[in-house]
Amino acid sequence: MNKLFSLKAVLVAASVLLLPLAQAATMTKADYNAGKTRISADYKADKAACAGQAGNAKDICVEEAKAKEKVARAELEYAYTGKSSDRNKVLVAKAETGYAVAKERCDDKAGNAKAVCVKEAKAVEIKGLADAKMGKEIGAAKTDAAQDKRDADFNVAIQKCDGLSGDAKANCVTAAKTRFGKN
Repeated sequence: MNKLFSLKAVLVAASVLLLPLAQAATMTKADYNAGKTRISADYKADKAACAGQAGNAKDICVEEAKAKEKVARAELEYAYTGKSSDRNKVLVAKAETGYAVAKERCDDKAGNAKAVCVKEAKAVEIKGLADAKMGKEIGAAKTDAAQDKRDADFNVAIQKCDGLSGDAKANCVTAAKTRFGKN
């Protein structure tokens, strides 16, 4: 069971790390609404499938259905908007729901084994949230770096314009401002 939990933790971590590599493709409003409808229908079907189970197995099944729905909604939102903040919400949703499901699985254990299981689940969540935070900070750093590069290129363009005079200089400055969004 511990190896199974570790394998799941590795798979969750791998999916969290690979997510930034996938580019969000924006979708139409109709596709977005259809996606929301599909997610709701899938959740109802998944939850209904849990009805035949009992005890903690049913609790785990319900928690997995909730987790699947929450992650799917976050992924849909990211696919619709393409915003990095929504990408971060996907990472957070995966970390939080992974923890909730893992914690529910720990209820089958008792004593120290349960305590260890809960600590392992919490550690996986903390790592996932840290990855999400790191992705957010990296995104901000990339934005800052891109702005710094644009500013440097703008300054070079303006410096080149200084060698000109009259209308040529004015046209050059206007073109540089337009090119680098400095209107």
